[in-house]
Amino acid sequence: MTAFPYAGDNTPLASRVFLGTLLSLLLLIAWDHSGLDLWMAHWFGSATGFAYEDHWFWRGTLHDDMRWLPWGVELALLAAVARPFGALRGLAVERRAQLALTTLVSLLVVSTLKLHSLTSCPWELREFGGTVAYVSHWAWGIRDGGSGGCFPAGHASAGFAFIGGFFALRHTLPQTARRWLAGALTAGLVLGLAQQVRGAHYMSHTLWTAWLCWASAALVDNIVSQMLSQRPSPARAQVPALAPGF
Repeated sequence: MTAFPYAGDNTPLASRVFLGTLLSLLLLIAWDHSGLDLWMAHWFGSATGFAYEDHWFWRGTLHDDMRWLPWGVELALLAAVARPFGALRGLAVERRAQLALTTLVSLLVVSTLKLHSLTSCPWELREFGGTVAYVSHWAWGIRDGGSGGCFPAGHASAGFAFIGGFFALRHTLPQTARRWLAGALTAGLVLGLAQQVRGAHYMSHTLWTAWLCWASAALVDNIVSQMLSQRPSPARAQVPALAPGF
């Protein structure tokens, strides 16, 4: 098996990742307090509900038909830890394991938050023909009278969860990493938009899912990089110890 020596993180790049994560969090919090969620929900919903809730494309193609695709990709990534293919051949086994693990961590974070969320979906609001009043997901512990479990956007995580590929690839294949990131962001935004059109989520739900997946991937990348940095370099490991007296 080919050995891939660890190349330490470029400090300016690591700093940009941290600052980008922090800045995007501040922008996301500002979005939450802007009132734009309800404004955008009215693009697709009315007092009679959401016209595209059961549409063949928005529900059939971009929701039901996509449900198992991410798990198929994840199984391929898990298999690639032992038997890499394509660009993954250029990654050390630790980075391939990082990619597969990060995807699972991101999905777990999003699904755990949804499990404990009291926020209901837009299609349950009174102004869209439902029975519940709007309550911000920042109003922790306050029920809106609906079924809850709608925050953050679970379906969008089927795309955003693969953001971790950017972090795993950026150390040795930066161009591939950027293409991977663009693909994961595009997939997540498209799947999130499909759910917004149907009335299943607000835009903030999708944006929070993206940020959570990014932050989870950055954290895992930091842990793996720290572990690899503590390994002795191959050159140092091959230097024979000098006998006493020399």
